[in-house]
Amino acid sequence: MIKADFHMHSAHSEDSDTPMEQQIEAAVEAGLKYICFTEHMDKDWPEDDGVKKGGAPVGKALFLLDTEAYYKHCMECRDAYKDRIDIRFGVEYGFQPHLSEHNRKCASEYPFDFIIGSQHLMNGADVYYPENFADMTDREAFHTYFENELESICRFDGYDVFGHLDYIVRYGTNKNRDYFYKDHAEIIDEILRQLIKRGKGIEINTAGFRKLGNEPNPSTDILRRYHELGGEIITVGSDAHTPGSVAYDFARAEKLLLDLGYTYYCIFKDRKPEFISLLK
Repeated sequence: MIKADFHMHSAHSEDSDTPMEQQIEAAVEAGLKYICFTEHMDKDWPEDDGVKKGGAPVGKALFLLDTEAYYKHCMECRDAYKDRIDIRFGVEYGFQPHLSEHNRKCASEYPFDFIIGSQHLMNGADVYYPENFADMTDREAFHTYFENELESICRFDGYDVFGHLDYIVRYGTNKNRDYFYKDHAEIIDEILRQLIKRGKGIEINTAGFRKLGNEPNPSTDILRRYHELGGEIITVGSDAHTPGSVAYDFARAEKLLLDLGYTYYCIFKDRKPEFISLLK
């Protein structure tokens, strides 16, 4: 069984209300040996007077991480649980073209074990809300999103793994029903080549199984293509914001990776990958 969840959130992220300790207890209960918290930092998030994704009212300052408070709490938990589980300190930076220098500076200020880079916005709008791309077909929106990703990847390299590469399909009009790798193969392949060229990995994000039912993020075809192109670094993350999602469908993820020819997955410490066999 996969023993490491390297994409997790707690109340330090704007879209979670779960205390860090509850997430850790869920990970211990699931039999994990390693976890990495990857709290959100999405500077210059578009203003939103509605409700936060977890349901609690919010103001306009969304997804600004108090990194100092988060770091102190994570170190306290690491010490308190050191005999039960290995806790790593990470962050998930949201990409926008003008944030490269900001994200680079933030990444250098704390001793992160792991950094995820993610594209949550398309042309500055939150793709969580389908109305933000209602003037496009899903296919057009997905392609534009991939164009945004490619630009981000070519501008900034201060991260280790690119998160949920086809994240937008969770929120398409028909979710991923009309989404096919072949429709976007040229730009997806270029994204993967640029990631590999820069020594970056991707993740298999099992929240896709929860939200889409039949596929993780990215899709099976993208995971296969990354492997075919020579990609070597792959992490496994539940993207859990609540205890019930920790290590979600990891057995399914393990089988899929093995079926695609992967023989290991990665964890990170001090921003360096460690390879763990899937064959033991």
